[in-house]
Amino acid sequence: MSRGISVKEINIVGLKTLIYDCKFFEELTLEELYALMQLRQEVFVVEQNCPYLDADGKDKYGYHVMAWDEEGVLHCCTRLLPEGISYDGYTSIGRVVNSMAVRASGQGKVLMEYSINKIKELYPSFPIKIGAQSYLKQFYESLGFVGIGVDYLEDGIPHMIMILDH
Repeated sequence: MSRGISVKEINIVGLKTLIYDCKFFEELTLEELYALMQLRQEVFVVEQNCPYLDADGKDKYGYHVMAWDEEGVLHCCTRLLPEGISYDGYTSIGRVVNSMAVRASGQGKVLMEYSINKIKELYPSFPIKIGAQSYLKQFYESLGFVGIGVDYLEDGIPHMIMILDH
């Protein structure tokens, strides 16, 4: 049984068309799951030189936003979690990743806007809480998030808690 897949095409000047899709974990094909894990490891583990366990047991509870090019290469993804998985009283957007090929193209903002709209559609009763890398504070503020508390280290990288109310 499908939990609701939506597709949105986004054209990027100078790049290929990216096709956005959102699927619940159990709806992912093996190829999609492999591409998600590969992109996340490329960025979080290899590029950021941060060895950590990406497969934290939460993926199976969430929806996964993916942006593919016309050749079937995954360039962007996020993980949308329902209330109570990462934070009590809040939904969460995490594992936000853009490949090097689409950085500085505005795709990060498109990815987050799509993810915010999708999580509000899926879980309209709850605000969104994220653990954002601190250097991205202004980016997330531009999307309406507000920082709360103090910075903390997660896997050796400065982070901050941010909230977006409906």
